[in-house]
Amino acid sequence: MKEKLISAGKKTIGGIKRFNAKRNDNTGRFKMTNILLTVLFPVFIVCMAEINQDKYPSKFIIFCAKRPTVMLFNIMIASLIFYGLLLLFKKAWPAVLIQSFGYMALSITELFKYGTNGNHLIMTDMKLVKSVKSLTSFAYIKITPILITYVVIVLIYAGAVFWFNPKIKMSIVKRVAPGLGCLAACVCIITIPAISTPVYSLFDVDQSETNNAFKLNEKFDNNSFLAFFCQTASENLAKSLDAPENYNEKTVKDLMDKDNARTTAQFKGKKPNVIMVMSESFADFRRFKDQLDLNYGDTYKGFDEVAAEGYKGTTIVPTYASWTVRTEFELNFGLPVRSIDDPNMPQRILLNRAQPTIASYYKDWGYSTAYVHPFLSSFYSRSRVYANFSFDKMIFDEDFTVPLNYYGTYVEDKTIFNQIEKLVKETDEPLFVHTTTMQNHQPYNQGADPDDEMGNYFQWIGHSCDSFKEFTEHLKNIDEPTVVYLVGDHYPSLKGENSVYDQLGMNGDNCNVLYEQPFVIWSNYDVDYSSMPKDKFSVFYAPYAIMDLIGAPSDSFIETMKDKLKTTPVYSTSYDPEIGRDNELDLLTYDRVLGDIMSSNAIPPEKHRTAQQVADGEEEETTETTEETTQE
Repeated sequence: MKEKLISAGKKTIGGIKRFNAKRNDNTGRFKMTNILLTVLFPVFIVCMAEINQDKYPSKFIIFCAKRPTVMLFNIMIASLIFYGLLLLFKKAWPAVLIQSFGYMALSITELFKYGTNGNHLIMTDMKLVKSVKSLTSFAYIKITPILITYVVIVLIYAGAVFWFNPKIKMSIVKRVAPGLGCLAACVCIITIPAISTPVYSLFDVDQSETNNAFKLNEKFDNNSFLAFFCQTASENLAKSLDAPENYNEKTVKDLMDKDNARTTAQFKGKKPNVIMVMSESFADFRRFKDQLDLNYGDTYKGFDEVAAEGYKGTTIVPTYASWTVRTEFELNFGLPVRSIDDPNMPQRILLNRAQPTIASYYKDWGYSTAYVHPFLSSFYSRSRVYANFSFDKMIFDEDFTVPLNYYGTYVEDKTIFNQIEKLVKETDEPLFVHTTTMQNHQPYNQGADPDDEMGNYFQWIGHSCDSFKEFTEHLKNIDEPTVVYLVGDHYPSLKGENSVYDQLGMNGDNCNVLYEQPFVIWSNYDVDYSSMPKDKFSVFYAPYAIMDLIGAPSDSFIETMKDKLKTTPVYSTSYDPEIGRDNELDLLTYDRVLGDIMSSNAIPPEKHRTAQQVADGEEEETTETTEETTQE
């Protein structure tokens, strides 16, 4: 047996040697073939990446005819990458393999992302790569024959390059400098504004400013996939959130200089439980009933019944179809994401320190505080980041103390309400809870008809509304004053083609309606809702409206935000970019998120750390964060 294995091993090694000898022979015998394979590869891989996400060659051909200079830009970038790798590796096949994998992986990701939620792939999406397992539960991933065909074509090309074995006959000393130069040129074009701006202009790449998801998609139509990905990457890299010119202690104190009679240290009456429910993908499509032929049925019955017992209004959320954490940031901090340049993931820019959040106020007022989210604690790094938000408890899917029940793909809302009800009963102090639900997250392919997205969505929303109504009925039987606030984080993500949004003719100029969300405030005791704003207002003001409603204590910062609610009720780039910058909101947001927190706040003095103190301990904090991220 041993001799047979040795013999088989020798034959295998001999076969490999003969195969490589043949490949080396091909290098000299098929010079023209090798030249063509090498010269044409950048064009080939650009075409395949674009055609793959377009699905059909006809669409790609039409784009090339309309925007030839953009395609030239794509080929130039691909050439810099390929020839840089070719010079470094000497042989063509490693360069072809690496670039083919990278381009097709991005192209396939773009294909699935747009097909899932109608939004195109941008560089900041790459920050979620470590959560790819979680993301696959959201996406419509469908391996089609045409996708397989395109991948096979790329593999055949890579196989041909491997077989014919083109290589460069240059010493490593002569290859390294120009190879690195090609790669450096590519990096500079994307990362340095002084270079990228004129280059994009030269190739007529659309650099227009986008202020909402639909405008961004229109830019994609002008640039197609590869140029869009590069240009938006340049745009994001060029952004820097600097301190306002007038940011200093005097300016902040002047802004906070409120009449002392308006600030209070005690509750005016009862100290109620406050439950803030951010409902995943909740939206009321009945506003489009004259434009859409949809079967709403009793979908919103439970929501309407709760609203009839409380107060219903309209708020402006900062996101559409995705990026839940934008709305979550505004509710947790009571500050606008516009003031920090609308990052998709605001928590990524937070300093590692105790944060002046809404929860910190309630904790200071003697409340027990909790954050409840029935999903992975590592997603969006919530467990690490939100540990600084003054929550006494953070309950993720693995932490629930009530039975976990699912409705479709995710934990049903009823389970969350059961958990909150249990917290209310078990907590001696008044309770403040922020919960981000998960039940109504896409995909909406489960139901009587897997292809009926809206029908399945309404089934899920109807179940959520019924659970919400049942929850309030249970709270009526609890002898504790309780206020509940519910709002949807954004309109649902729907498939990119032929969605309801296409039927509505939504575009970058008329989509502001998709940033309007209904909210309801309900209580199990007598509350005077007359103080609630009657007009639309940005969701980051909601915490202050609730504080006013329950007669909570107030300080100069809270009073300032209440004043801003009256003078600047809406401050949102996506909803209305025509509203000019508000220097006061920008100043306060910078102070509390990235500055020294000089505005009044509820952070205990022993936990307060200025931005400079955080910077001084940067090495230590970064090490801790890296270790935790690795564990996640």
